[in-house]
Amino acid sequence: MLFNSFEFLIFFPVVTILYFLLPHKYRWLHLLIASCIFYCAFIPVYILILFFTIAIDYIAGIAIENAAGTKRKWYLVMSIVANVGVLAIFKYYNFFIENINVALDIYSTGSPHLSLLNIILPIGLSFHTFQAMSYTIEVYKGNQKAERHLGVYALYVMFYPQLVAGPIERPQNILHQLKAKHEFNYENFSAGIKQMIWGLFKKVVIADRLSEYVNIVFGNYQEYSGIVVVTAVVFFAFQIYCDFSGYSDIALGAARTMGIRLMLNFNRPYFSTSIREFWSRWHISLSTWFRDYLYVPLGGNRVVKWKWFRNLFITFLVSGFWHGANWTFIFWGFLHGTYLIIEILLKPYLDKALPLRKTDGSVFFIPSFVRALGTFTLVCLAWTYFRAETFEQATQMIQSMFLPSQASIFVTGKLNLILCLFFILFMETIHVLERKQSIADFLNGKSIFVRWSFYQSLILLIVLFGVFDKQSFIYFQF
Repeated sequence: MLFNSFEFLIFFPVVTILYFLLPHKYRWLHLLIASCIFYCAFIPVYILILFFTIAIDYIAGIAIENAAGTKRKWYLVMSIVANVGVLAIFKYYNFFIENINVALDIYSTGSPHLSLLNIILPIGLSFHTFQAMSYTIEVYKGNQKAERHLGVYALYVMFYPQLVAGPIERPQNILHQLKAKHEFNYENFSAGIKQMIWGLFKKVVIADRLSEYVNIVFGNYQEYSGIVVVTAVVFFAFQIYCDFSGYSDIALGAARTMGIRLMLNFNRPYFSTSIREFWSRWHISLSTWFRDYLYVPLGGNRVVKWKWFRNLFITFLVSGFWHGANWTFIFWGFLHGTYLIIEILLKPYLDKALPLRKTDGSVFFIPSFVRALGTFTLVCLAWTYFRAETFEQATQMIQSMFLPSQASIFVTGKLNLILCLFFILFMETIHVLERKQSIADFLNGKSIFVRWSFYQSLILLIVLFGVFDKQSFIYFQF
């Protein structure tokens, strides 16, 4: 079920109202059934995959807690193999087979090709698989007690607001909240609804409107060059941000209306003044997942420098591969790993020669916005490979940026371009105001007239300028 659908407009209030009307002891069951209905709105049979991983990890968690010595590690390994195995079959099997077939064509002409699987990737498979894996890992590390209530554990994996696109929660944050008794709280409910409105605005007014321009240029990239391609790439940067952070806002808001707090997933990432800062602000639940469960176990930065750089490369390459079974995603991860290593190598010289803050009149001052612009440019170049269908397409589009434009910049019409630019500017103005406090906290200090005027204006903009053609969220494919 899509957050930007009419079905969800009915589903959400019904589920939320029933949650508070039901006795506390039945609420977990209510949310679990609601989550099953929510997921089955896509491809119902794929819920069996969820049930399989839930059963495996539920048993593994208890086995890990009860075992001692090397048995604990083996139970953890079995759980991880089962989860990664599901990903390998549904997400990566065809990728590996296609590359094997290419190799056979090159080195063994006439060899029969291996068969591909004719399957559709389950919605949000990588997200709920990683959330399930975090549970068994945390039980193994002793940071989380094994959950004995199968229904509550199933709800931990399937909680509908963040089921298909995160945030990827840790059991320490969410399990106890799913079992706690939450009374109706007007402040939580109001804050949740407002966050959902803001998320819906970013999705249907900005992301889905930008997608019209982006899809045309990327779909016919041979016909465009210069400023048109640059505009499409920049628009995609804002499209993917508004699409994904919009989903996260709706997820956090829907959970908060019931008194459940999910972790922050985005924190104004395009204001970052370095690649390192960008990854502390973008998809925070995934970046911290890779940090804690891959980067740190590899040794992190507590090793000699070349091993530190190796650990960074491995982490970003795996992160790229997590996003999709395509060489473009792997190269996207490679680029960010390269950015970060170069940044680390240059940091001592940049901080000395180009400080962010002027120390005296004798040094050259580089403003924060210049560094932020440089970081944004690097991120956009990487986004080109993320969005492109092939490596060759992305490379050709980057090359065409430096050529004279052969077509009008008004690819989808002058009015649509103006609206896109206006709404991006409007959102970024809000983000500037949020440097000191969130817009919600800022508005809470204002009169009721100002508060209601702002949110009513958002709703009006959604109704008048929203794109309501049930466009799926970009990260559903991951």
